[in-house]
Amino acid sequence: VQLQASGGGLVQPGGSLRLSCAASGSIFSINIMGWYRQAPGKQRELVASITSSGITNYADSVKGRFTISRDNAKNTVHLQMNTLKPEDTGVYYCNVAGSRRYSGVFSSWGQGTQVTVSS
Repeated sequence: VQLQASGGGLVQPGGSLRLSCAASGSIFSINIMGWYRQAPGKQRELVASITSSGITNYADSVKGRFTISRDNAKNTVHLQMNTLKPEDTGVYYCNVAGSRRYSGVFSSWGQGTQVTVSS
């Protein structure tokens, strides 16, 4: 299963960005989709996740500013990021976990997309 992420870039504090991640390959079902980020010198951390039934989970630092959503028909997950802060800077990775079309399960990572919040 391959993931293709897009939407990163440079934005000023207070601005917005929308990240997208599309999964393709031998997919039977997707259970959970999520976004993680890794700032320089720090460990990768969960930003937000969403289950197949739409239950969301957010890191405390992004609650009220970020919104995760998914399009099950397109195997795509989005992260709308508003009121961005310099501390949101980092490489954002999408992660998708589910079942393969014929057998087995998978957990795949996207290639990472850079988000830089700076004036």
